[in-house]
Amino acid sequence: MGSHPPVEAHEELDSTNAEARRRAEAGEGGPLWITALRQSAGHGRRGRPWTTSSGNLAATLLMTTVKPPVEAAQLSFVAALAAAELAQTCIGPGAARLKWPNDVMIYGRKAVGILIESGTRPDGTIWLAVGIGVNLAEAPTNVERPATSFAEHMAAPPPAPLDALDILATRFEYWRAQWDAGGFAPIAEGWTRLAQGLGQPCEARLPNQTFRGIAEGLEADGALRLRLDDGSVMRITAGDVFFGGSDAAGH
Repeated sequence: MGSHPPVEAHEELDSTNAEARRRAEAGEGGPLWITALRQSAGHGRRGRPWTTSSGNLAATLLMTTVKPPVEAAQLSFVAALAAAELAQTCIGPGAARLKWPNDVMIYGRKAVGILIESGTRPDGTIWLAVGIGVNLAEAPTNVERPATSFAEHMAAPPPAPLDALDILATRFEYWRAQWDAGGFAPIAEGWTRLAQGLGQPCEARLPNQTFRGIAEGLEADGALRLRLDDGSVMRITAGDVFFGGSDAAGH
């Protein structure tokens, strides 16, 4: 086993994030990884469903932090880095790329979902539920963007969920320690090394507007820096981003 917080494994939960939230609201603070072989009500960003099929990984880290909310949100980049390194370990170097903010892409298709939820504890610290779903054995088909699984790119069977979680949790702990010690800078550096689309035309779709420009990189707080056609710079802090014609079409 790697060096990481303990793991609590379940056969089935409504969702690992929901279980972490219940624990947090009851006063628990972790750190603890909660995992389930099946989720009956998993979800991703904006309530999008996230189905956990047999052989896939669904896990949530329950933890607390004294950092303010805007900094705590940077853990989504930590989670993306850890998941990308899990993919590289299983499939090989160069297999995984990161698309802002935390999409883990394997050869251009999404393989990991990340959702962070949080709340304030009575002592003023923040609890966090860092949810990570990994398509190890199967990829969903009823999704708006093409997805893939580790199994599609491996000659051998993919790792069992608990074995994958051991690698994931170990790499998460490494990057979380870097974040605790050095802030966002080391995370941004690691993320940028694996980034997809930097320096390329980018379309940022926000709830009410769409902007186009060149994706230049991360701001100090994790926002995406978009250079618009008129030369001005726009900070993208939320929304969906697409790179190039094929990606904008959903590939």
